[in-house]
This record gives sequence, structure tokens and C-alpha cells, in this order.
Amino acid sequence: MGTGASRNTDGDGANGDDGKEGILDHAGGQFYVSLKMENIKLKGDLIPHVYGSVPLVGSWDSSKALAMGRESASMWELSFVVPPNHETLDFKFLLKPKYGNGPCIVEEGPNRLLTGGTLQGDSRSALFRLDSDEVLEYRVFIKADRVSPFDLAASWRAYQENLEPSTVRGIPDVSINSVQQTGAENGSSASLELDIEHYVVPAPSTSANSGLVYAANMTETPRSLSRAGVLSNADSSGSVSHGGISVDRPAPIKDMEVSVPDPSKVYSSSGMVESKSVGTFSPLQKQDSHRGLFVDRGVGSPRLVKSASASTFNIDLKLDTETKNSMPAAAGAVAAAAVADQMLGPKEHRHLAIVLVGLPARGKTFTAAKLTRYLRWLGHDTKHFNVGKYRRLKHGVNQSADFFRADNPEGMEARNEVAALAMEDMISWMHEGGQVGIFDATNSSRKRRNMLMKMAEGNCKIIFLETICNDRDIIERNIRLKIQQSPDYAEEPDFEAGLQDFKNRLANYEKVYEPVDEGSYIKMIDMVSGHGGQIQVNNISGYLPGRIVFFLVNTHLTPRPILLTRHGESRDNVRGRIGGDTILSDAGEIYAKKLANFVEKRLKSERAASIWTSTLQRTILTASPIAGFPKIQWRALDEINAGVCDGMTYEEIKKNMPEEYEARKKDKLRYRYPRGESYLDVIQRLEPVIIELERQRAPVVVISHQAVLRALYAYFADRPLKEIPHIETPLHTIIEIQMGVTGVQEKRYKLMD
Repeated sequence: MGTGASRNTDGDGANGDDGKEGILDHAGGQFYVSLKMENIKLKGDLIPHVYGSVPLVGSWDSSKALAMGRESASMWELSFVVPPNHETLDFKFLLKPKYGNGPCIVEEGPNRLLTGGTLQGDSRSALFRLDSDEVLEYRVFIKADRVSPFDLAASWRAYQENLEPSTVRGIPDVSINSVQQTGAENGSSASLELDIEHYVVPAPSTSANSGLVYAANMTETPRSLSRAGVLSNADSSGSVSHGGISVDRPAPIKDMEVSVPDPSKVYSSSGMVESKSVGTFSPLQKQDSHRGLFVDRGVGSPRLVKSASASTFNIDLKLDTETKNSMPAAAGAVAAAAVADQMLGPKEHRHLAIVLVGLPARGKTFTAAKLTRYLRWLGHDTKHFNVGKYRRLKHGVNQSADFFRADNPEGMEARNEVAALAMEDMISWMHEGGQVGIFDATNSSRKRRNMLMKMAEGNCKIIFLETICNDRDIIERNIRLKIQQSPDYAEEPDFEAGLQDFKNRLANYEKVYEPVDEGSYIKMIDMVSGHGGQIQVNNISGYLPGRIVFFLVNTHLTPRPILLTRHGESRDNVRGRIGGDTILSDAGEIYAKKLANFVEKRLKSERAASIWTSTLQRTILTASPIAGFPKIQWRALDEINAGVCDGMTYEEIKKNMPEEYEARKKDKLRYRYPRGESYLDVIQRLEPVIIELERQRAPVVVISHQAVLRALYAYFADRPLKEIPHIETPLHTIIEIQMGVTGVQEKRYKLMD
């Protein structure tokens, strides 16, 4: 017979610690109640439900019973939160048909009573009598944990930010273990060295260590100065070096051709549509007032779709160079927005210039670098042009504060000259196919901004992004970082002398600074701390500007670690099968315990941290030994959907579906599994995860899957889209991403082979 439980299975009952309970009662603590039913032998389409009294359901009407959500192949779950002084929960389980309004089957025996987090009466399984001879038995697990108001607020906020809710009541999928598990959980096979640094392994050469490099040095190399002979080794090939990483623009999408039996009936193209699987685009055709659409089910597997009344047609699907290059390598909303811009927007709006405005030491370059990374990751061809880098290359790094005085005509002319050179480079790059340019400079006067708008006419749309900070502590911190990192002061041995010179430079800018009040603009006012602030927008419209505003609202400079790790080895990993939803192997279970030990050591002083998993049981089981932190399930963190290939090995795909195997091998980024997903699809569904990771001010542990972690890691490491399917994310390894004022730094820990 199965068992039920009214207390924490870790040995700490809901009423087990009088002192702690008193504290929680005083603070208004809540009960987090989890009801689970397990049955290996499922019966037809019968779905477990719960019905009962207030505050659980409020009705004994079986038609209003709450369906339990499937947690695994054999386990069903319903969770909810109630106040500690709640009335007795009076409820029963029942089975209802998944489809139709067939009769319900109520469990036998008396009602179940839960009072103060304690189950009244004996624990028992749920028995359902299907007929006079057949009885169906479910094991029942009832668990009630006390949740502090702080943890409850954190979990509810996470749910509000688009986390995966329970399938029945909209309650967040959150569980909290209050005490570290003991006994076998801390056995020698799962223990760690006292010093977690023992497990550090070298990060790849292309790791996310932008925090070790001055942000302005990672921007676009000035090509105009290279042509003028100022630079001897400048990059004129269209690639830019990011801390030793060569980042190229995505290669133009390869043309697809279909022969035409009757070209006389084919009109010229009038727009663009998205190729269904790979995020590429094909011309929209008209014929006899009917529209036909070229749909690509997967790379290398094209087919022609047309309306039933239209005659068969084909067309040479060649795009003009400008149109092809302006399309992002993307899927979903990004691709749809690009189509709309092509069909409806003015020509110059196909290219967007984000022009930074603000006094020195206000976080402009940091904001520009983060925005560049975000837009690249979404699939938009984006480059960061830093005018200060142009100035240093053309006029040297030993310019004193006098160079930046408004009454210094030679200095003003030199600074306007390099600004114009940077703008010319950005516009030239856009003509070659670039989509979004980030123009990073103070641009503190209307005269300078008018010059830039004049140069942009007919070439691109300008949005000014002004960063304003009134916090003197933050400004002072930024100034000191500037002296430590900027090449302007690399040759100044006296820190205090450099500090005074920069403050004099800042005073020169403050005398003539003119806030933005013209054109389209975004003002970020005291936003960098992540605690309040204000954002103002004027004349902002369109998909991409809207996404930029949303991203900027959620970014800040608060230092915190983000830990990325795959689930422990699963049984399908052992068998070499992709997808699936199997449990952990023996090695995977050991890793789960080691991971819990690691998290306890690494985040022992970070009680506001949280654990994020996918909804697949191998990540949930990996997280289960971790105690003391909210655990939140995101469906967006589920592994890439392998469609009809789910559960197969790659050898089986190669043997039984050779065309699909070769198509995937040819282009892993854009290849979409039949009835499944591509990497580009995964990136689109991960955008809310990225936004929430940027918004969080406390550490986060993300336990997910290989394809998903590749995409997340690529964001932080600023890796090109084409590299994402090939990024190394080994099992049983933790990637720590440190977010902070200096950028992104990476450290890796390998807990076991």
C-alpha cells in the first residue's frame, strides 16, 4: 500500500521546530502544500483531480474539481499556498475522463483533513473502484512546508515574470526544502573538498571574461582610420576582435532556387515572408490574385505550398543584396518584425542607430556593450562604435582635460572630426548589411547631435539614449574604474593625478551639457542601481525599439553570480538517446548531491538566491537535494524539442532519416527537427529568461539542458550565433558567470568526470 505524509520528508515536520514556527507565525508565514499521486499503470484517459472545501476549492461539485498537473510519466501534482491559520482543508481525490463528460470516480474512504499543515488520521493510498472486480490504487504524498513571506514574495514575483505556472490554478511551481538532507545524501561519494576552488578548471579561450578588458577596447575597429593609414593592422574585413574572439557578421543567406514551368504567369515579388524552419526569407508571389508561400520544413527539406485554386508555380528565389543582408538570422518574433519592417517601414528605418548621450562616468559604454550583446544574441547584426577609441587612435592617449574644454577650438574640431569618422564608418557598415549601430560618445551638445542627425538622413533612424545618474557614490566609483581601466590614463603613474585630471574633464563637459529634448529618445534616469529610477521615452515605436526599451528597463549594475549547469547524467544520456524525460543514472544522482554540497558552500551567505530548472524531471531531480532556496520551474528552460526524433540515437536518425541527418549536419543553427525546434527557436523562447536574469539582483542557479545552456552561455560570452550549436557544455560541470560593473567574468568548476 502507498503512504501519505503530512510532514517534510527530510525529517523536519511542519510543526517540528517551535522556535522557528513562532518566528514564521509572527512574520505572517504561509503554508506551501503539495499533493501528489503516483501510479505506474495508468488507466485509459482518466486524469486525477482534487475537490473539497474552502480554501482549497470551495465546492464539492465534481464538475469544478481541479485537475492535477503531470509531473512525470507516473506522477501527478497540485500545489497551493494557504495561510497558517486556515480552516481545515477537507478534500478528496477523484478521477475524471480527459475528454468528454463521463462519470467521475471518487476515491473510497473518508474525507482527507489537513489542519495546520498536519494530516489528520492515518496515511493511506487513494483507492478507486472502477467496477465490482477492479480497484485502481494511487500512492499519495502530502507535504506542507512553511514558507516565509520573503520566499513567497520572491516565488510569486518570479511567476509574474512569465515563469511556468501550474496547469490548474496559476500558482507558481515552487518548492522549498528547509533543511539540508542528511545520511546517504552526504555520503563520501557525494562530498566535496572544503575549498571549492579545488574543482576549478580552465575556461575556454573564448570564455565570457569581458570584465577583464576595458569595454571601449572591445568595440568596432575604426576602418576609416585604417584607410587613412593611421592603423597598420586594423580590421577591414568586417570582423571585430572581442578580447581575442573574432566575431564576424552572419554570412548572407544562401539563395534557394526552384525552376519555373510558366514564368509568364508569375508577377514580380511584392514583399517578404518567413521561411518556416530556418528563419530565412523568400519572396511573396502573386498569381491570378492568389498568394503562394514557399515553406521550408527543415534545412534541406523544402516544399512548395500554394492555395488550392492556384496553378503550380515556381520562382527563382533570389533576393537583392541589401534585402538579404538586412534580414536577421532569427526565428519567431524577431523574424516577423523584420518582415514587417521590410514591407511597411521607410527604407532608412531598416537600419537603426542608437546614439548614446551623457556625461562621462555615467555608464554609457557599459550600457552600450550590454545592449550590443543582447541584440546580437537575438539575431540582429549589431556593432558598437566608440568615438573615444577613434580619438585615441588618431590623436593619442595623452590628452589632458584642456583638450575637452568647449573654448578650445582645436580640441572641439578634433573631437567633432573623429565623431564624424565614426558615424561615416557606421553608415558604411549599414550599407553593407549591418542592422543596428550603437554610437557611443558623450554627444553632449545639440550642435553635435544635429550633425549626427544630418548625416543619418536617408541612411538610418536615430534614437538617442541618454544616461543620467545623480548618485554621487556611483559616479565616484565609475570615475575610479575609469582611471584604472581607460587607456587614457594607462601612462599616468600617479592615480591621484589621473583622478584629478578626469574630474577636471568632467567639469568641462558639465559646463556645456545640454540634455536631449529633440527627436526620438530614451532617457535612463538613475537606473543603474536596479533600485527604482525612471525611464522616459519620446517618439518610440516599432518592434525593435520597443524590445530595446524593455531590455533597458530590466538592466542594472548590481554584482551577482549566475551558475549554469546541465542536469546530472540521465539514463537516456547513457543510452545515447536525445530528448526524452528519463530519470537520473547512478552517476547523475551522485552529481545532484555534489551540486547541492557545492551550492551550499558557494551561496552560503546568499539566502535570496533561487534555483531555476526546466519542467523535465532530470533537472528537477538534479535540484532536489538542494535545500534552503526556492526552486522555480521554467518551461522555457526545457531541452530543444527534437520532434519526431525524440528518443532516437543519432545513429538511428542517420539510418532511418538520412536526409534529416545531413540537413542537421549542414546547418545546426537553423535546422529544425520535424515537428520540433531549431536553435533559433530556442533562442526566441529564452528571451524572457535572459531578461529575468538581467533583472535579478540575487544569485541564480540554472539547471537545464545542453542546447539551452549553449544559448544562454552565448549571450553572456557574446558568442556569434553560428557558434552556439558547437559550444562545449559538458556534464557535471558548473559555469559561474559573474555579473557586475566591470562586465562579465567566467569561472568553471568540474565536480566529477
